[in-house]
Amino acid sequence: MALIDNIIARAQSNKQRIVLPESLEERTIKAADTALADGLADIILIGSKDEIFAKANELGLKHIDKATIIDPATSEKTEEYANLLYELRKSKGMTLEQARETAKNPLYFGCLIIKSGDADGQISGALSTTGDTLRPALQIIKCAPGISCVSGAMLMITQTPQYGENGVLVIGDVAVTPSPDASQLAQIAVCTAQTAKSVAGFEDPRVAMLSFSTKGSAKHEVVDKVVEATRLAKELAPDLHIDGELQADAALVPSVASKKAPSSEIAGKANVLVFPNLEAGNIGYKLVQRLGNADAIGPILQGIARPVNDLSRGCSVDDIYKMIAITACQAMK
Repeated sequence: MALIDNIIARAQSNKQRIVLPESLEERTIKAADTALADGLADIILIGSKDEIFAKANELGLKHIDKATIIDPATSEKTEEYANLLYELRKSKGMTLEQARETAKNPLYFGCLIIKSGDADGQISGALSTTGDTLRPALQIIKCAPGISCVSGAMLMITQTPQYGENGVLVIGDVAVTPSPDASQLAQIAVCTAQTAKSVAGFEDPRVAMLSFSTKGSAKHEVVDKVVEATRLAKELAPDLHIDGELQADAALVPSVASKKAPSSEIAGKANVLVFPNLEAGNIGYKLVQRLGNADAIGPILQGIARPVNDLSRGCSVDDIYKMIAITACQAMK
């Protein structure tokens, strides 16, 4: 797990302020305690200090006193954050009174802390749905400049070092946008490449836009979408090394690439794979994970102006700990 060790080391070397709004959830507070002990991040917990310390004592945790604990019910910042939320949402019909009430919700409060510049990222989902995690992020933090859709990347640590970056690949979208159009697919490509840099530490992301066709070997409107997305991605990020459309084998295997796409600079050398839709991406990563015994880490949400990540409600303490490190690395960009 050299990749995870590297991610953790980078997080420790440049500590970011990470909000954990589900502060009384047992796995979350345990992960926070370990993260504080290891110097992984500056942790901000949302909730009552008395309740959080009582929970920590019940679980035998020793480091929660190193966290910053903010209670929306008593914080002097709550009114400031409520006014910020009102300004952001009044055009959508939100009143100041509604903003004051909504700001007390820990998921909203955490995003308001980030929007105000008082924190760098947030993680939730051990208790909350994906919708509940994303809604405040999109309403308050919003998408990154030039990006209009959120997507999810997965780190795939395979047992095949000849592919990707010594066996590591970053793939997307596996989690959020079911049927992206060409513009959205281009954005997903750019965001996944950025995740490959900021989280996986790739110095040179080489992006393959996947399809069932390689360089015109098949004709179909869905192939045309991938071709157009490749063109748009190059406009969005002119320095990005990207090519498409490519079949998966042409993207990864040099001998296949030499036959199917001999003029491509990416074919046979890709370390970032962008699937044409969520269905293919989700199925693809699960097949590699189960049949190839690969480790799948994520999904890592991307496209939001500051990192907000969603956990599975079945996550472990270790999953949360790793996501703190990942979110910290995203925040460094």
